[in-house]
Amino acid sequence: MADTEQGNQTSLTEFILLGFGNIPKLQILLFLMFLVSYIVTMAGNILIMVLVVTDQHLHTPMYFFLGNLSCLETCYTSALLPRMLASFLTGDRTISVGGCITQCYFVGFFAAIECYLIAMMSYDRYLAICKPLHYATLMNGSFCLQLAAGSWINGLLASSIVMGMMLQLTLCGPNEIDHFFCEFTEIINLYCNDIYQVELLITILSALFTLPPFALTGISYVCIISTILRIPSTSGRRKAFSTCSSHLIVVTIFYGTLIIVYLLPKSNTLRDLNKVFSVFYTVLTPMANPFIYSLRNKEVKEALRKKCQ
Repeated sequence: MADTEQGNQTSLTEFILLGFGNIPKLQILLFLMFLVSYIVTMAGNILIMVLVVTDQHLHTPMYFFLGNLSCLETCYTSALLPRMLASFLTGDRTISVGGCITQCYFVGFFAAIECYLIAMMSYDRYLAICKPLHYATLMNGSFCLQLAAGSWINGLLASSIVMGMMLQLTLCGPNEIDHFFCEFTEIINLYCNDIYQVELLITILSALFTLPPFALTGISYVCIISTILRIPSTSGRRKAFSTCSSHLIVVTIFYGTLIIVYLLPKSNTLRDLNKVFSVFYTVLTPMANPFIYSLRNKEVKEALRKKCQ
């Protein structure tokens, strides 16, 4: 499994993802839960992408960002769940070093993009609700494309920089990763080298990709809620609050769990709960997003009704 190099330094060829193997009695239940999550996530997000592309009424800035988010969630979930589902079925928890590094890269890439995409969507709703007269001018096609491209490029750069530094280091072991996927903070503890610089870089990038977007999202929704409070109709306020509250719950869960996992000091309690918190931003949020952001909307329901006729 590992070839000895010098002294007690080894070159690993594979890792063992411990995942949820410490609770053997729940393996079948966990498999079914994650399988249903994967099917629902893929079906919901692919449906949104198809509707956004094919229905001209959905060719608006809001649905442009939602289409990007659905594409992202489809890729994000596929980078994680198929491998985990296979391990539940076969009992084989091993993954090659190359496969693990690749998964780690893409998970970081997609998570960074999602942080900024959600912030862009919040900003779009802020302009639509708080600056309706200037919305069409400010949120034009070119600007939307720049915002979306910027989110994808920033995610690519952040993940590439971290991975570039990690590839310069030497893995020593042990070869066990106490997680259900190859996660940055777990892998760096397996290197022989001084990992202070890599840890510092991951912390800085995590802060840049969570705190500013979270702040922008929070400020956008504060402005939106203050505008909603001035709506004279009680039913109108109730409907708007219902939509905003569901958005805020999902956003808070996504950013909150990322901040807990990557920015807070690693106490024993947090380390034990790391896998549970990771489920929220890697599995539950991608599954919930199509229903929270899109499938409840009148325009999407109408587009879906047309397709079913």
